[in-house]
Amino acid sequence: MKPIFLIFLILSRVFVETHQQQQPIKTVVVLVLENRSFDHMLGWMKKSVNPAINGVTGKECNRVSTKAEDTETICFSDDAEYVDPDPGHSFEAVEQQVFGSGLVPTMSGFVEQALTMSQNLSETVMKGFRPQNVPIYATLIREFAVFDRWFSSIPGPTQPNRLFVYSATSHGSTSHVKKQLAKGYPQRTIFDSVHDSGLDFGIYFQNIPTTLFYRNLRKLKYIFKFHQYDLKFKGDAKKGKLPSLTVIEPRYFDLKGLPGNDDHPSHDVANGQKLVKEVYETLRASPQWNQTLLVITYDEHGGFYDHVQTPFVNVPNPDGNTGPAPYFFKFDRLGVRVPTIMVSPWIKKGTVISRPKGPAPNSEFEHSSIPATIKKMFNLSSNFLTHRDAWAGTFEQVVRDLTSPRTDCPSNHLLDLALYHFLHVFGFILLTIDHFLCYGLILILMHSISMFPTLLFFFSFSFSSIEL
Repeated sequence: MKPIFLIFLILSRVFVETHQQQQPIKTVVVLVLENRSFDHMLGWMKKSVNPAINGVTGKECNRVSTKAEDTETICFSDDAEYVDPDPGHSFEAVEQQVFGSGLVPTMSGFVEQALTMSQNLSETVMKGFRPQNVPIYATLIREFAVFDRWFSSIPGPTQPNRLFVYSATSHGSTSHVKKQLAKGYPQRTIFDSVHDSGLDFGIYFQNIPTTLFYRNLRKLKYIFKFHQYDLKFKGDAKKGKLPSLTVIEPRYFDLKGLPGNDDHPSHDVANGQKLVKEVYETLRASPQWNQTLLVITYDEHGGFYDHVQTPFVNVPNPDGNTGPAPYFFKFDRLGVRVPTIMVSPWIKKGTVISRPKGPAPNSEFEHSSIPATIKKMFNLSSNFLTHRDAWAGTFEQVVRDLTSPRTDCPSNHLLDLALYHFLHVFGFILLTIDHFLCYGLILILMHSISMFPTLLFFFSFSFSSIEL
């Protein structure tokens, strides 16, 4: 019996060491920005950053009318700039953008749909940023990984897609249902799964934590999971105390002296670049860096053109819910492709990932891939949240190509140079102060003060929606 027991111990140790080698990530940080398509933000990276990216060439065009062949065409250009007003991205608008006048996604109706809103938008939706105008992304894509086939979860607006990010369903919503948002959505979330497995999570918010639209997160047991970003994020990272699942919520609307940094039009993408830079540099300097994976994605495409056909065959309905009249959407197709970048010292330089390797032959990367991968990476004991995250592709392989963490990841200095070049081109003044002076007095307050915005957000709902 002793030899058998020794063999068992040796094999067990080999298995554990192999598993640890394959799974070096202990902290997953998620930042979801707003309303930009892949081609709009990253499409031109193909030309000057990495030719392996499925980006644009400038030959991608839309006709003014999808019903007539002899109408004017507008082709994709590289002169995107400040966007106002906001392009259409309702469920109805996205259907027109994706299908045009046909029955399959041809991605031919973006210009036609934009013209129903404003004459000026027809060209706006067909523009992308030059890499030098989104320099933080250009640097991260050169140094780490970009996913060029990651789709929003439904062909619709912000909140339904954000609900998918952490619960793999929108519980039947295809629009912003104010009454349901106030009441809170009842589905189980990946936060519940992480908590039930004995791991920690934290939500670092700037304006308001939209994760409170999940009813479960209003339970009093979770109240100290919410932290004001400016007061806590850098300090927790510096101390090596970031939770296993760390969520960063950007500034969704402007405050006096504090512009929105979520990239939602009409917010300036320069502020989004500054946020991404700050998050990267904070993680890079943390003692947790060698065990961290940063996921940056966008909730939906915001009405901007993308040339990649959206998946529309055999996409599983998450939970049996259907959308409201008159469309009765079955949640059986995905939304438009969105930018997704991943950062870790375990990622090879210049990695480009397209299709996943399962679990189903037609699996795709979409927002439900986040809870699916967290379940897999952290070996969570709970079941999948819905049929959708059970189907979605997982991305744990992005950190499995190296046998040790890289030591050549970009320093703060390199990102400073990238951002400086961007600001210089646009004639701005480079600011090196991390926070506005108005925060000076706030920073001396106790951490408990940072809970007041969360409490106020709680109390904006009926007391019946808060659960013990």
